[in-house]
Amino acid sequence: MATPQVQGNGMLSREQLLHLFDRFCFLTSQPEVKKRIADAVQDKQEAVAVTTAIQEEIFLEMGIDPRYGISCLGKVSTVYENDLDLVIQFYKFIGKEEIACDEAELGPDEFSKRMLGQQKLQEKQLEMLKYMRKFPLDDQSAILDKIHQQMENANYESESSILSTEHIQGINVQRKASPLFMPR
Repeated sequence: MATPQVQGNGMLSREQLLHLFDRFCFLTSQPEVKKRIADAVQDKQEAVAVTTAIQEEIFLEMGIDPRYGISCLGKVSTVYENDLDLVIQFYKFIGKEEIACDEAELGPDEFSKRMLGQQKLQEKQLEMLKYMRKFPLDDQSAILDKIHQQMENANYESESSILSTEHIQGINVQRKASPLFMPR
């Protein structure tokens, strides 16, 4: 009986990567897989070790050497830098892995609270962006610069990505009153 050929060189194809991303997303949404990750965390194992093992199992299903497959994941954003859709799917895959780990580490109640907090933050960010669009592009640029500065000062804490409407108006008034501002 011949052993099946296992891919172990070159780079994974776009189709192989998309299959991995879809399969991983499906598996980590299943209750038994969530329990597997949570049980490992209870046993003092790293959640990411379990999610990596799940990825390795998917690679085996696909006929790909798991070590090779994992090593290819580290190269996706450079090898496929011109394939924006694939890179976006890759970052969604990474995000899904982080969510699976957080859910296992935090437990259902704390995880639900965190997700609700994230949703509220995103809603505030969306409202702020909608408000910003009322301003000319130069003003929008100044607002984004202020947000960037605020985030740097707060060590990139999520809440620092929000400016109130009053703060935004203050930036625009200050910028327009500044003698350094020279319209183009």
